[in-house]
Amino acid sequence: MSTDITPILMPKWGLSMAEGTLAAWHVEEGTMISPGDEIMDVETDKIANVVEAADGGLLRRRVGTAGEVYPVRALLGVLAPESVSDAEIDAYVDAFVMPVVEGDDDTGPTYEYAALPIGKIRYAERPGEGTPVILIHGFGGDLDNWLFNIDAVAEVAPVYALDLPGHGQSVKSVDEPDLDKLVQTIIDFMDHHQIENAHLVGHSKGGLVSGKTAIDHPDRVASLTLICSAGLGAEINSDYIEGFVSAASRKDLKPKLLHLFADKSLVNRSMVDDLLKYKRIDGVQAYLEALSAALFADGKQAVDIASDLEALSIPKLIIWGAQDEIIPVAHSKAVTDAKVVVIDGAGHMVQMENASRVNELIKAQL
Repeated sequence: MSTDITPILMPKWGLSMAEGTLAAWHVEEGTMISPGDEIMDVETDKIANVVEAADGGLLRRRVGTAGEVYPVRALLGVLAPESVSDAEIDAYVDAFVMPVVEGDDDTGPTYEYAALPIGKIRYAERPGEGTPVILIHGFGGDLDNWLFNIDAVAEVAPVYALDLPGHGQSVKSVDEPDLDKLVQTIIDFMDHHQIENAHLVGHSKGGLVSGKTAIDHPDRVASLTLICSAGLGAEINSDYIEGFVSAASRKDLKPKLLHLFADKSLVNRSMVDDLLKYKRIDGVQAYLEALSAALFADGKQAVDIASDLEALSIPKLIIWGAQDEIIPVAHSKAVTDAKVVVIDGAGHMVQMENASRVNELIKAQL
């Protein structure tokens, strides 16, 4: 069988993804593809996203059918030069066996838990060499906000993504939630894993937590990457914050979630339902109300760390979605010595809407 054949596979985004729907092809058979080209849309129970080509070549066969569900690493397409015959491609498709990645164990636990002073904290880990990266999500989010980033960043460093207290599957009962407790959680998490120094990557409220951790514990932070970060100015979309906290039904919640993305179609029924389930867990509503009051009182951000960040002599990268409807893109310029990248066609969840560019920037920062 020809060794010139390259498969296109169903990607795996995050620890829990087992299958995806091939929503649409963006390329026809006979198209010459370059690495990074957008070739198809895939939908999971979390979100839809575009798939970029990992390899270049001539698309000889579209094996996957739009609208069908396929397991992770199923064969969706075939790249091969014109010198490879149709018969060889037929034989390759017929004989294809989904690859098993070393370390995969779908029967084992999907996530891990750390017992910290504040309580149980859920996290995901990717091993590697060098200084670790810690991914810190935003208000009302969880570690799955990094579905499209954790594996890419793990190509160059060990990575941890955690659910902050009050979020995801971490402890919900927290007395007087505030920024200091979130910062202490990061330090306790690092101590638990014997991490002396880490690169912190924070999104939205997670950016505020990352920055304040670096300010309070400068010896523990190697670099900062702040993505659509809170804490860099007073303005914030209070309609979103208040609406998210108070929403108790799909009808109330979905219009608020539309503010998160430039592409509104990414807010699907599953996303809305998952967030409603989270908000109905005992302790979550009280936590969100208390944290919102501490950080976003009277429709403004209560904490501005921009000037304190400028005093830190560590690499600082600020990434923003140009269509952010939650925090003004003008805040990206608040830290004058930081590298700033504004990404067109993306909103507040830029790390999901344009994961490839964000991953490229994070890895370059490391």
